[in-house]
Amino acid sequence: MCCQICRMSKNLKSLHLSHHCFSSLRRPQQVLDNPAPFLSPFSFEITFECLQPLSDDLEWKVLYVGSAEDTSHDQVLDEILVGPIPVGINKFILSADPPDITQIPEGDILGVTVVLVTCSYRDKEFVRVGYYVNNEYEEPYDEEVGPPKPLDMTKVRRNVLAEKPRVTRFPIHWGNEEEENSNIMQEEPQQQQSVEGQMLEEAKGMGMGMLGSMSVGEDVMMDGEMIQ
Repeated sequence: MCCQICRMSKNLKSLHLSHHCFSSLRRPQQVLDNPAPFLSPFSFEITFECLQPLSDDLEWKVLYVGSAEDTSHDQVLDEILVGPIPVGINKFILSADPPDITQIPEGDILGVTVVLVTCSYRDKEFVRVGYYVNNEYEEPYDEEVGPPKPLDMTKVRRNVLAEKPRVTRFPIHWGNEEEENSNIMQEEPQQQQSVEGQMLEEAKGMGMGMLGSMSVGEDVMMDGEMIQ
């Protein structure tokens, strides 16, 4: 799937990434229609700046973490190719279907988890934005007994902690594919997994109230350079 993007002329403050081809805004995304029923689609408003012409499309993905214990329950909710990319400020809406509940362990449907929005160029991921998500059952139930089983999913409400994103950036080469650094390609998957794992470790045993008291999600450069 490939979609066109609309261009904004407003001059916004940006953060520069490697090779000065692409920069991302401090608030690159807005979570729309939030909170929302669990079975409703996710919707993100994506805004970014392209500093130089790109010869290929950008690939955006939305991933839902189904279980903190087993990555096999992670789901790619949607993936799209966006292009051609004009130089300047660009904006589009990224929508994704809700996760398939049959792929989520019953004990992991409620509580805190993570949804990720990633962007790649030539199959190399260079930015990942993670959001904590809290799924709650809307009707009262006995805490000792737990919610009714099977869950009535029409009564589960999803709340994305939109103001506390964890933004992680990965260095890539923007030039010819032959110039790609093999070390970056080998290290990148482990780095990406560590980001997701760190968020899940923080979420264990924490409610949305505790997560909400955390500082605003920081920008992290995985090669050790902090984006200012």
